[in-house]
Amino acid sequence: MGVNAMRVAAGEAQAALRAGWQAQRAGALTVSWMLHGGPGVGKTQIVQQLATEMGARLYDLRLTTIEPQDLRGLPYYDHDTRKTLWYRPEDLPDDPDTPSLLFLDELTAAAPHLQPAVYGLLQERRVGPHRLPDSVFIVAAGNTVEDGAVAYEMGSALSDRLVHLMVQATATDWLENYAVPTGLHPAVVAFVRTRPDLLETTAQSLDRGEMIAATPRSWERVSQILGAVRDRRLRHMMVAGTLGEAIAAEFAVVADDIAATVRVAEMLAVPQKSRWAMYPASMHGLHALVYGLIGALEADTVAEVSEVMAGLPALPRERPEEGFARLPLAELTTHGFELLLRRGLDRGLGEAFLAAPAYVAYAEERAALGLG
Repeated sequence: MGVNAMRVAAGEAQAALRAGWQAQRAGALTVSWMLHGGPGVGKTQIVQQLATEMGARLYDLRLTTIEPQDLRGLPYYDHDTRKTLWYRPEDLPDDPDTPSLLFLDELTAAAPHLQPAVYGLLQERRVGPHRLPDSVFIVAAGNTVEDGAVAYEMGSALSDRLVHLMVQATATDWLENYAVPTGLHPAVVAFVRTRPDLLETTAQSLDRGEMIAATPRSWERVSQILGAVRDRRLRHMMVAGTLGEAIAAEFAVVADDIAATVRVAEMLAVPQKSRWAMYPASMHGLHALVYGLIGALEADTVAEVSEVMAGLPALPRERPEEGFARLPLAELTTHGFELLLRRGLDRGLGEAFLAAPAYVAYAEERAALGLG
């Protein structure tokens, strides 16, 4: 059976869970949630980020690694009552005063004989004698049979106990709500921005009978490889083993161009008149520069980062290459400043950023053009 729920981006799914948590705290809604989606689409990251926002302790329970008795706990005999009682398992939250998020991961890959043990957790918020406090928020996640992952069909008795969200990867959502805030490598962010179709290729890989596909999770791994391995050939081998050889070959061209032309730290250390020759000449390189500037935004770099960003629209005038005149530099500048402002607010640098001379001049110019 297909999952006939609305398909949403990861950011939308997180917003729905956030609203669900707020409603539960207000006593207006207490339900259990299910995130469906392909491997590596970002389900786990959604839950981890939500737990951080909630200030909650995360109980990550991988259902493929447990048996039903692991949820019920260990039995012991009470001689006073002449009854068999059960020790509560450590994987179940029990503190009524501390927010907790119980994450039932790989629900659809759990053996069918385990699912009845989960029914009570999802609906009655209990398993055996153990009840969950009202401070516990429940989210489950799993792949579908169509994803090519190990998964069982979800029966109606289980499905009816959940609010379902079908998570799909979208480049804009992933870039703005995860890749940029997390500080993934500028080459990864720039490449996915210009090739959004290659963020998630699981379906195409399955159609071609290929084992390796690009996913948001694999792109995060590529970012880690770029930061950890200097040898170009070894790095390319690792990236090919993460994304597949064809995508890795295309990415290598972009990564090499960025490595050769993007020099964020050097640009921030010199005056603007010395920076013009240091701007990359390719769109990939300019995108990487923008994301590199976002990552470099600190209390002591606000003015310099703003100056470099504000210089983008002036490149056709300052550089002789004909190509700059054909590039959407104004749009790139606007996009860059929007992300910089968000980054500044997140880091408590809002006032300093809004007062930076280069940003003030940029905002005044847009206001004069009626762009707000």
